[in-house]
Parts: sequence; C-alpha cells; structure tokens
Amino acid sequence: MEQTETAPEILATAGAAPTRRRLLRGVLGGLGVVPFGAYVVLGLLAPMLAVAAGAFQSPSGGITSSNVSIATHGVYLHGFEESVLLSVWASVLPGLFGLLIAYAFWSSERAGVLRQVAITASGVFANFGGVPLAFLFIASLGSTGLATHWLSALGVNPYDHGFSLYSLAGIVVVYMYFQIPLMVLVILPALEGLRPAWWEAASNLGASAWHYWRYVGGPVLLPSFLGSVLLLFGSAFSAYATAQALTSGTVALTSIQIGNFLSGNVLSGQENVGKALSLGMVLIIAVLMVLYVLLQRRAARWLR
Repeated sequence: MEQTETAPEILATAGAAPTRRRLLRGVLGGLGVVPFGAYVVLGLLAPMLAVAAGAFQSPSGGITSSNVSIATHGVYLHGFEESVLLSVWASVLPGLFGLLIAYAFWSSERAGVLRQVAITASGVFANFGGVPLAFLFIASLGSTGLATHWLSALGVNPYDHGFSLYSLAGIVVVYMYFQIPLMVLVILPALEGLRPAWWEAASNLGASAWHYWRYVGGPVLLPSFLGSVLLLFGSAFSAYATAQALTSGTVALTSIQIGNFLSGNVLSGQENVGKALSLGMVLIIAVLMVLYVLLQRRAARWLR
C-alpha cells in the first residue's frame, strides 16, 4: 500500500531546495572574497606583523625596546616631526585648492563635459610622481631651471627670497602637483551628493548663498572634506621616491630614513631601527584610517 507524505514532510521538502540554493550562493560568495583576503594577509598583515616583531628584536635575536627608543629620539624624532609638518602643508593647501577647483567644475553649466575632463586629467596627474616628477621640477624650478631663468629676467628670482626647491617648502610645492588632482577626484562625488532640493528649500525660506553654505551645504560637506584631507595627509606622509630624488636625502624625512636602512646605510647594532621607524609610520597611518572611516560614516548619513 502506497504511503502518502504528511503536510509537514511536504513543507520540509519544498523548503529544502531554497535553503540549499542560499547555502550555495553563500559559499560561492565566500570563495569570491578569498583572493582579496589572501592579498590582505600576504600584502598587509604579514608584513605589518614582521615589522612589529622586528622592531622589538635585538641583533642577537632577543627582545629589546632599544630600537623603539632610538627611533623616537634624536634625528629620527626630528624625521617624524619633519614628515608630519610636510604632510600637514601638503594636505591642507592641496585640499583647499582642490576643493575650489572641484567646486568650479561642479557648479559650471557644462558640468557633464567638464566633469569628464577633470576626472581624466586628475587621474593622470594624481598618478604621476617619483623620479620623473622630481626631474620635471628640477628642470623647471631648480636653481638653474627654465622657469627660474624666466623669473630672474623679470627680477623675481625665488631663490633670492629664501626659496629652494631642495628644501621642505620645495617638496610641498612638488607634492601639490599630484595632491591637488587627487583631492579633485575624491571630493567631486561629495559635491555631487549635495541635493538640489536642499538649495531650493533654503532659497524658498529666504536664505542667501552664504546662509546655505554656512548652515546646510558646509556642515554636510565638512566630514567628506576632512576625510579627503586625511587621505592627502597619508599620501604625503608615506611618499618616498619624489622627495628622495629631489633632495638626495638631505631633508630628514622618516620615509627617506627608512630607505637608507634598506639600502644598507646602518650603524652596527641598529639593524632593526628601520623596522621601528616603519612601525611608527604604520601606527600613524592606522590612526588616520580610523579617523577617515569615522568621517566617511558620518558623511554617508547625508550623501546617500
């Protein structure tokens, strides 16, 4: 005699197939994250752990804090100070200029065409750095550069007024070449997230342009602007090739000091001081990234 299925058994059989499909989609989705997870582990976590372990390792293989002590005193502490000072100037100034340029593109009547031109040009300039960029500025604004020669003919030679391309101020000028386009790239989406309805509502209520930016647009845009400036700070703080090629290591920057350790320019017994310097840079960048994520979360509340 044929046995018939009960209602609970029928429901369980009908619900098993969707459950298996959801489980399969979850497994496939997890497999898609595996390459990125491997990149994070091998490219970020493993080197960071190796640097952290080496920062507290003595030349004999024991545990010591002398590396960190050396890295936070004397010329190495001065290197951190100079790096932070450089990063502040090379993030605030490009941040302001980049915001104004992005606002000009965003507010233009032909915003569609200008936006594509701005994004394309900014993408090219933001990725142009290193030795070619240093050579470009040496040939143009160096002590015997072409632009310097033209300015000298006009009687406004910058080197007669204390400027030097091979100083900290000169590095800031060079960094602005790629920092301003980077700021344009990261701040344009935030500007485009400002809803036209907000401006219309403010105008209908009698608010002027100043009042709109003071009480509506400015507070909404501020977290994105600060987050972009932090991104520029991290970019300038970790840059190496341009400053090294421009100054030949005469400016005390932490990234250049680490490069000297990697090239073998190290005193006996201080082989792991470079790793301690790297650990300090990692901690500073980590703090910046935490602040950046918090600011981006706050900005996302309005710019959805």
